[in-house]
Amino acid sequence: MLRMTIKRAPGAKFLKRQRRSPIVQGLTLRKEETVKRMGAVIGVRPEKIEQYKKYHAAVWPEVLAMITRCNIRNYSIFLKDNQLFAYYEYVGKDYKADMEKMARDRKTQEWWAIMKPMQKPIATRKAGEWWAEMEEVFHLD
Repeated sequence: MLRMTIKRAPGAKFLKRQRRSPIVQGLTLRKEETVKRMGAVIGVRPEKIEQYKKYHAAVWPEVLAMITRCNIRNYSIFLKDNQLFAYYEYVGKDYKADMEKMARDRKTQEWWAIMKPMQKPIATRKAGEWWAEMEEVFHLD
């Protein structure tokens, strides 16, 4: 029978396993943030799909910076059969205020003015929505 012994170097400490994973930003560990996962859907006009993809292959840096300043992380948009599905994680404390800040941004307004004619909102969206927000029904970390 093989028996193993783990020896600790002088002054070394064993680390206890954390129950929650911290979020790593660069090399700095921060306390875990509250993450709100968001999903939304909208149609895209079939004749505009290639143009939409071209724009999103090179999103303007000012628009990307505003998205980040508004506490949005891990943002993706998927395409299937003339439907766009957006997923992102919101890590801020006041979603409404952050969305209002984004809507006031001049460069974001310019971007939206180009995107809107390419999009076709779904009929079942709520009043005031462009992209129809979706209900999360399952999640696994």
